[in-house]
Amino acid sequence: MNAKEKMLAGLPFDTHDADLGREREKATRLLQKLNTITLFDGAYREILRELLPNTTTECLIRPPFFCDYGYNIYIGEGGFINFNCVMLDGAPIRIGNNVLIGPAVQIYTFHHPIDHLERREVEICRPVTIGDDCWIGGGAIILPGVTIGPKSVIGAGAVVTKDVPEGGVVAGNPARPITPRS
Repeated sequence: MNAKEKMLAGLPFDTHDADLGREREKATRLLQKLNTITLFDGAYREILRELLPNTTTECLIRPPFFCDYGYNIYIGEGGFINFNCVMLDGAPIRIGNNVLIGPAVQIYTFHHPIDHLERREVEICRPVTIGDDCWIGGGAIILPGVTIGPKSVIGAGAVVTKDVPEGGVVAGNPARPITPRS
């Protein structure tokens, strides 16, 4: 298996692989273009489609936006991503329909080995899944391998380290279930 195949399979892979480097460079160039225009610019949809080929055409991402590859991000219909979001997409990030993501949300799929010598050579990626009709509050951080069930709410600033069941409401660091206020 090559490095990309290992990355997508959740196996340790060489983070310094030249092919992956070229793919990150392509995404960086597209991000630079995207992050210098507005949603209303004619080139916005064209750049978004090239950067994120697996998203629906009507999803809305407010620049600036940052990711590693783009092709590992899947966003359903009615998806809204506010300013300054970071999605480190070494593994798939699957975002359902009608998901609202607040400003400065960070979604990570990269996990680094604990051993410092191993960390110099390899990385491991775990997918993140966000179900339909979720609301992710501003500044939340979602860690590798987490699944957030449909209709869930993640409080602003939460650090989500574990799966959230359908309809769950979590907040805090680490995120814990809470009783929502009306």
